[in-house]
Amino acid sequence: MSNEKHMDHYPKPMSFLMMVFWTGLFGGFFWGVIGYVAYFFNFTEVSPNVILEPWALGDWKYGWLGKVISLIFLVIVSIISAFIYYVVLRKLKGIWFGIGFGIVLFLLVFFVLNPIFPGIKPFRELGRDTIITSICLYMLYGTFIGYSINYEYEITKVQDKEAST
Repeated sequence: MSNEKHMDHYPKPMSFLMMVFWTGLFGGFFWGVIGYVAYFFNFTEVSPNVILEPWALGDWKYGWLGKVISLIFLVIVSIISAFIYYVVLRKLKGIWFGIGFGIVLFLLVFFVLNPIFPGIKPFRELGRDTIITSICLYMLYGTFIGYSINYEYEITKVQDKEAST
């Protein structure tokens, strides 16, 4: 009985959906900052600020405020993509599904959504460094999101199985 009272003082574990939210938030922030670093060092011609170009007017979007707001937008998009991964792919094991998810996101941005982002040249006009850097960043992002969500799903499944026995 005293052990049960003692256990009440431990914080309850985070819900799986909350973990998906935090994974998307951290992934968007971290990989958005890495995208800015890659742009700063000229590994890519595509700045993360392109996310603002279709919706924001003025040169402010290229300054520090634009970078902050772009990062916030990237975090929001990342949270949405983490939930999409959760709904569609969480049960699939292995690193390859996360890598594939990243490649699909790359294709979506650089081919399907390309016309709405004036800061991204048509694919055939992009430099080799930009293409390689971008695909690597998207693959790493997809791996981070996919592996984090899949790992937590597997852990939750094991804990639920142990709790039911």
